[in-house]
Amino acid sequence: MTSNNTRRTVVVCGAGPTGLMLAAELRLADVDVVILEKRPGGTDDRESRAPGVYARTVEIWDQRGILESFTGSRTGRYSHFALLPVGVDLGVLDSPHAVMLLPQARIERVLAERAAALGAEIRYGHAVTGLRQDEEAVEIEVTGPDGPYLLRAAYAVGCDGGRSTVRALTDVDFPGTDATADVLLADVSGISRDLPGLKLHPFPFVRTGRGWMAVSAVAVSPSGEDVLRFIIGDSSRPPVRRAEAPSFAEVCEAAAAVAGIDLSGATPHWVSRFGNTTRQAARYRIGRVLLAGDAAHVHPPFGGQGLNLGVQDAVNLGWKLAAEVHGRAPAGLLDSYERERHPVAARVLLNTRAQNALMAPGPDIDALRTVFAESLEAPEVNERLAGELSAVDVRYDLGDAHPLVGMRMPHRELTTPDGRGTSTLRLLERARGVLLDLSGDPGLKGAADGWAARVDTVAATVTAVAATGGTDGPHGTEDDLAAVLIRPDGHVAWAAPRNRPVDLRALEAALHRWFGPASAADAR
Repeated sequence: MTSNNTRRTVVVCGAGPTGLMLAAELRLADVDVVILEKRPGGTDDRESRAPGVYARTVEIWDQRGILESFTGSRTGRYSHFALLPVGVDLGVLDSPHAVMLLPQARIERVLAERAAALGAEIRYGHAVTGLRQDEEAVEIEVTGPDGPYLLRAAYAVGCDGGRSTVRALTDVDFPGTDATADVLLADVSGISRDLPGLKLHPFPFVRTGRGWMAVSAVAVSPSGEDVLRFIIGDSSRPPVRRAEAPSFAEVCEAAAAVAGIDLSGATPHWVSRFGNTTRQAARYRIGRVLLAGDAAHVHPPFGGQGLNLGVQDAVNLGWKLAAEVHGRAPAGLLDSYERERHPVAARVLLNTRAQNALMAPGPDIDALRTVFAESLEAPEVNERLAGELSAVDVRYDLGDAHPLVGMRMPHRELTTPDGRGTSTLRLLERARGVLLDLSGDPGLKGAADGWAARVDTVAATVTAVAATGGTDGPHGTEDDLAAVLIRPDGHVAWAAPRNRPVDLRALEAALHRWFGPASAADAR
């Protein structure tokens, strides 16, 4: 890498969903990106890993025009909390999406193709071995197929998983708790779905005095076969602090001990293990080094929130880091990444700890599960958990009294004055800010001209509320809004109600806060 492009280059360490999504976001903003991935072959199609994504991640892909790449994927309406007998109905969300079922391998393949098409360089088989930084750049030691070399860049982002090398090299505290359990997982075929005492619908889950076992149909298995996934938490097994997968014999032994089920005649396609380690990095930014995804937070996978959390980290960080690289970021913009995303991850850690506790054996937990399941039948409890699991209810504290500010902008179908159809999601495809004028207020015309190179101004009327379930959003209908300023990540930076004159000074302050000072060159 030559020194003359160092100041415009970001090195992303890790080519999982978080790193690949971040690389694409940076390329949309014309930042040079090199992705380093220690796996020599990249994605392993034999590993199904995360089986799907929730509404907010699907919305993000929709707003960037990626969703069509997942055409043909199955969708669902329900999730679970601690595999209670009452599912969480995501159909109540104010979103056109709920759950999309697809294997992580396909997600990584699509995102890698997108990042590369946008101009990111992906280097498989290149491992980070050292890192140092000064006031001007980050220097990264790398070992590749042809030996060691150095990379020098403006910033580096660790997206390299729970055992992050980047995090270790920056000496960031990673407080939390180590694993107290060893949970085994196997995707298998060649076994009957009519196992005694076990139903596949709605949530097949067995708890005994020895532990628990969950079974699901892996309709999205990379093998393409009719596959069942067995997840077994055997309380008699000590925690395992190693990354090696278990043998299939270990899985069979645990299934027999916990649930009395014989898996020995099945054909395994993928076996793995996980624990309930729960940790979060004390800081997400260390000078010119940042952390995202599992490098910043690890937790039990209960509720399937991890991949979603990482992709959403990437979309929050991408536009802010790009503005910093290009020298147009207002003061504190890059630091707002940690300020906004750290509490979101902390909440996910909290709810996965709660799920972990609810899945433990014992009569006291039996009683707690019964009470919790009964509570989940109440619509308000279901709605709250649906919003939390899907991340649709995430609200950043932006210091504004308007209830929509800090929330993601709800999906609405729009019509522009020239009759063109669009939506609040499609307006964000270029990862730029959007000032959406919903009232035709002449006072808004030209209000954002000084930010025209960074913010698109669009006049439109709402033509449809495209929600999976409910009709109006949690903060009132779109009829209440005269105008709204949307950040590139889809979250609302400023909103003006219809029932009072638009405060143009407040709009200007919001534009300056998130996009820097106005520019006469932009206004021309």
